[in-house]
Amino acid sequence: MHRIQTFNAISERGLERFPGNQYEVSAELDDADAILLRSHRLDPAAINGRLKAVARAGAGVNNVPVSECTEHGVVVFNTPGANANAVKELVLCGMLLGSRGIIPGIGFASTQTDVSDYGDLSRIMEQEKKRFAGNEIAGKTLGVIGLGAIGSMVAEMAISLGMEVQGYDPALSVEAAWRLPSQVKRIENLHALVGSSDFISLHLPVLDSTRNLIDANMFASMRAGSCLLNFARDEIVEPQALLDALQSDKLGMYISDFPRPELMGRNDVISMPHIGASTQEAEENCAVMAADQLRDFLENGNIKNSVNFPNLYLDRDANAEKCTRIAISNKNVPKMLGQILSVLADQNINVIDMLNKSRDEIAYNLIDLASAPSDEALAAIANIDDVIKVTVL
Repeated sequence: MHRIQTFNAISERGLERFPGNQYEVSAELDDADAILLRSHRLDPAAINGRLKAVARAGAGVNNVPVSECTEHGVVVFNTPGANANAVKELVLCGMLLGSRGIIPGIGFASTQTDVSDYGDLSRIMEQEKKRFAGNEIAGKTLGVIGLGAIGSMVAEMAISLGMEVQGYDPALSVEAAWRLPSQVKRIENLHALVGSSDFISLHLPVLDSTRNLIDANMFASMRAGSCLLNFARDEIVEPQALLDALQSDKLGMYISDFPRPELMGRNDVISMPHIGASTQEAEENCAVMAADQLRDFLENGNIKNSVNFPNLYLDRDANAEKCTRIAISNKNVPKMLGQILSVLADQNINVIDMLNKSRDEIAYNLIDLASAPSDEALAAIANIDDVIKVTVL
């Protein structure tokens, strides 16, 4: 019986993916095999000897102690793309709110409660509507920084609305490149992108290389009056540089999913309460993807969408009933696989199939065996220097 501890309110559609006869799923569990969470900040003390995986029902994992997990051989999953459509739609909303006088117009109309005659109200609206005139987004240029699952969808949406789209992503994967519409103009220099865009939309994770990426130098390169949209992470934009750019009118509008105290009450800032992925559909999609990834890992050892382990899939359908599978994580150092296979050979255990991959300082192995290894064999493998975790599946 696999034990899954949950934090936050996880969508029932996701929880239903765990069969009741194989899984115990509860927020009250201790000593779990896996943890499923959303925004809960996980204490490093939760990384114990039994824990095998942590799944974040969302894209960012800044609330998970990833380095501690890696040290203990705990695989950390996220769900890239599951909430992409929800964020994409909110980016569109942000661009429209930043282009048209929608918010002040609604505010003005809603205050006319003392006007009871329809004709009078209509005349007031006609007289005052010019105060809220704006601009269309068709024909404008959108610069997308980060062309992953969300960024590529934002780019495609903007193209369909008649915008010119250019993108920047030095770490663009082959998979992401295939998703990207051919009309997107790739820009190699970030300063050039922000300097030629009317709208700039951020879609990056928080890394050492992206923290405070949008700083004073970057604001200086922007077109006067441009609109910056941040539905990625607050830490990507340097706070003082942002405030200076707004106060000097270098930046025309800042639209963000991450409110900051120093920006409250400004007419050139629209703040939202971190609702980018807060739709029923997105929460369900994230929960289902996270649950499916956990199940495949706990039952078969396969890894997909991990942020700290290599992606690895070893087909098991034909051999599941005939063999025993072991999963081994170890430090990515030479001669590890040879030592592991030597232990199995000494125990006269035949290897039917295997797969080995590494990522940075960690390596991961799936090995299908013709017979179940003894406790002595498993202990011998676990005692090899630099082996982190051994699991029988």
